[in-house]
Amino acid sequence: MPAKSTQAPLPPWGSALAGATGAVLANAIVYPLDIVKTRLQVQVKRKSTDAAPLTTNDAHYKSSIDAMRKILVDEGVTGLYSGINGSLIGVASTNFAYFYWYSVVRSLYLSSQTAPQSPGTAVELWLGAVAGAVAQVFTIPVSVVTTRQQTQLKGDKRGLLDTGREVIHSDDGWSGLWRGLKASLVLVINPAITYGVYQRQREMLFPGKVNLRPWESFVLGAASKALATIMTQPLIVAKVGLQSRPPPARQGKPFKNFVEVMSYIVEHEGLLALFKGLAPQIMKGILVQGLLMMTKERMEILFVVLFAYLRKIRDTKLQQAANRATARTKAVLPVVAK
Repeated sequence: MPAKSTQAPLPPWGSALAGATGAVLANAIVYPLDIVKTRLQVQVKRKSTDAAPLTTNDAHYKSSIDAMRKILVDEGVTGLYSGINGSLIGVASTNFAYFYWYSVVRSLYLSSQTAPQSPGTAVELWLGAVAGAVAQVFTIPVSVVTTRQQTQLKGDKRGLLDTGREVIHSDDGWSGLWRGLKASLVLVINPAITYGVYQRQREMLFPGKVNLRPWESFVLGAASKALATIMTQPLIVAKVGLQSRPPPARQGKPFKNFVEVMSYIVEHEGLLALFKGLAPQIMKGILVQGLLMMTKERMEILFVVLFAYLRKIRDTKLQQAANRATARTKAVLPVVAK
């Protein structure tokens, strides 16, 4: 029977900060893959009978490697990092909110149980979905702006704030910053599946183990993310279509919902096109999730050590203050007695 750990649990904000830090580092490393998968997902194959281009970009990408090569030729290395500032802000805020609310709802659930036991798979998925939904409501505007930045043409590159103003001044107005919210709320099943599967795999493969090795966290995170991505890819493609500029063939008319985006894609490219960009999406997801969970585990250990050190300093100062107060009291007592 594994020994119980005496390691103090992190508060929700500590777990959130660890998760956000890991997510920012992981996404910064693999950001070019994010650009490639977004460009692949917004393009629509053009037929000879089409009167106008069906995509927001003149270049047509045949594969991930072809997309990366053409972006480098047309836009340079900076083209692979278009919108990175907004993306990392979005990643930090989304993951902080997710891990914070996940820690909160999970702690509330565990405290409500009469007998202490680990949540089952269904409960883990539900907890993850609740946390993801709350996080999306507050952070989706950054996602909308970032998607617009990633699909802007070479001569029409704009900063984070300018792109945000463009969205606000469109027909949607301020509500345009929440385009794709319904799809995003449905997509909370992606992180819910990811973290639910991760927790179950961890409990089955490493029962009672408090801190995993980096490679163990990486493998579990990568496997759980790959499964979640395959299951939700059509919704991911539809969400990108909702948040990017409408194709020229629609004459500026934006999509109303993700069902309309999916119907448009199937009509022009077929059913399998709902899985376009799957390779870079999975590759990015595996690397990000693996690095995120590996980094988050390390960051949590660092935060636990840091909090323990701060508590020790606080206790020492309190003890010193108490000793000084006692000494002063003893010095005053003889005078009072006289």
